[in-house]
Amino acid sequence: MMMSPATHRLLCGLLLLAAVTGCGGPVQRNLGAERAALATADLETAVFAAGCFWCVEEAFDAVTGVLATESGFIGGHVADPSYRQVVNGGTGHTEAVKVSFDPTEVDYATLLEVFWRNVDPTDANGQFCDRGPSYRGGIFFGDAEQEALARASKQALIEDPDAPKPIVTEITAATGFYPAEDYHQGYYQRNPLRYSYYKTSCGRTARLEELWGPRES
Repeated sequence: MMMSPATHRLLCGLLLLAAVTGCGGPVQRNLGAERAALATADLETAVFAAGCFWCVEEAFDAVTGVLATESGFIGGHVADPSYRQVVNGGTGHTEAVKVSFDPTEVDYATLLEVFWRNVDPTDANGQFCDRGPSYRGGIFFGDAEQEALARASKQALIEDPDAPKPIVTEITAATGFYPAEDYHQGYYQRNPLRYSYYKTSCGRTARLEELWGPRES
């Protein structure tokens, strides 16, 4: 009997409760092919941190003009750290997402707007239920133009009487970005049930709506 796409996704999700690496086969992302294609494309990149990188991927993947997202680590002093090293502390890294985008379809200023609506800018010690410096929010600029736009967007929020306060999100120069393990890439797509449970129980959606209002449908 032919399964509907929804049924297939549900069954995959149930199976993934026992396996972190995905359903296998066609559901797996071909990361090597993605990276090879991106290397030849005329794209720009941006790096943002807003807590768990699975959730940040989901937010930016929904933006027209964003062609790829990659979970990883930035800002530390250990080369090519593992996820376990980062969350255990001591490497100085932040969980972050590298966003590859087509500047003819979406500009950096728009990506900043998406970022602010997906971060708690009042929290300097983590994000939502994830605590510690590896989960802090931040914008990592790649050049002077990105830095100017990022700082202007932060200042606009500081001056906006309706924006949450205080705005403590860090803005720093991007350093080496190290991709996380493959099982983290596209986690929200490959592990829908686990991801939905995590996101809800972590209080992310509720807190973002408290800060910024209900999401537009």
